[in-house]
Amino acid sequence: MGHHQIDKLDEKILKLISENARIPFLEVARGCNVSGAAIHQRIQKLQNIGIIKGSEFILDATKIGYNTCAYMGIFLKDANMFKSVVDELYKIPEVVECHYTTGEYAMFIKIYAKNNKDFLSIIHDKLQPIEGISSTETIISLSEAFKRQAPIISLDVDDDDTGEYDEEIE
Repeated sequence: MGHHQIDKLDEKILKLISENARIPFLEVARGCNVSGAAIHQRIQKLQNIGIIKGSEFILDATKIGYNTCAYMGIFLKDANMFKSVVDELYKIPEVVECHYTTGEYAMFIKIYAKNNKDFLSIIHDKLQPIEGISSTETIISLSEAFKRQAPIISLDVDDDDTGEYDEEIE
């Protein structure tokens, strides 16, 4: 996308909003000791360059009826079938994540189901018919111990130590 300057203020903003996506801009401004307009502009810039991908409300899956959470490693018949398998997996609403991976599996997915019976139905009726999947291995989550955002870490600072960064964002 081009060359973008990310500085300490951007890092501070990212830390504050990643801890609480509903934090008012004025509270972020007070925490950063700058104006609300400056925060608005910075957040707009961070969105435009793709560092901030949006905000969301996080639903508690168990409280909306999904009592089974499973992770599944998928083996493909042919690596060239990855895109078509991803397209088919995307059509299954219970598949909430899909990752292209290294190692044993070609891809790894996360699935929510109402219960184990429903999970079995998803496997038989929705996953097994997908052309390109040769086999799967499943891990059922007993409980989520924690979940969090990736930490905000300092980017490499220029040698002149101005606090500006030479980080190209793609």
